[in-house]
Amino acid sequence: MTHTWDPDRYLAYADERGRPFVDLITRIGAADPATVVDLGCGPGNLTALLAERWPDAAVSGVDSSAEMITAARASGAAATFEVGDVRDWGLDTPSPSGSGYSTGGEDGVDVLVSNATLQWLPDHLELLPRLVAQVRPGGWLAFQVPGNFDEPSHTLRTELAAESPYADHTAGAAVPSSYDAATYLRALQELGCDVDAWETTYLHVLHGKDPVFTWVSGTGARPTLQALPDALRPRFEAEFKRRLRDAYPDHGHGVVLPFRRIFVVARVPAGPTSGGPA
Repeated sequence: MTHTWDPDRYLAYADERGRPFVDLITRIGAADPATVVDLGCGPGNLTALLAERWPDAAVSGVDSSAEMITAARASGAAATFEVGDVRDWGLDTPSPSGSGYSTGGEDGVDVLVSNATLQWLPDHLELLPRLVAQVRPGGWLAFQVPGNFDEPSHTLRTELAAESPYADHTAGAAVPSSYDAATYLRALQELGCDVDAWETTYLHVLHGKDPVFTWVSGTGARPTLQALPDALRPRFEAEFKRRLRDAYPDHGHGVVLPFRRIFVVARVPAGPTSGGPA
């Protein structure tokens, strides 16, 4: 089931969504990369930070959403942007095999970043060898994924979507998921990478009417909402908002949204190894 993204809704909490990206890229040790790629770049506001950190690099962003790429191209970021699927993206390099992998060699990228994107790919753990293979020996792969899928912001949506009359429409909607930091660390270590993996729980203080709904309707809940017919969506949204208000009350200082994030920064080895995918 396909869905589309709304750059304006996504940017409603741009500062809060941007904090993990900044925390991620500060741990990348690349001094003077020639090529930097942002996979799942969204509206390009964060890709611009890559261009600012490495002004001499050729920075590019890739996203599967045409709406996001249109916004990115209009953002003024010193980068190029193209529509593309993370699963299909890559330079023309040999595919990884069970007995090891082949790096992109001198044609690979120096820094490959993916921020809050891989959680939408159920097989993204198996995708890691292919991503490593696109990085030049000695280069960097860095990504961040949400790790809060057991929180009410997600479980309430899942529970409500499974109820009648919604279940018939939402059964095929995309649902994000991720692994813990240790799983990513082991998978990349077996590919020969030096890995720094950690997690952080942010306490976002949100204001406005139904702010948690505004947050999730721009990301995790969006496929579910779009799967519903127009006649049912307002009813679903009203009940979802009610349950979110009960789970995230405002005690007069704003609504606190705990948000756990998983971070991984991997240094690709200087040459092929015998390691295989996890």
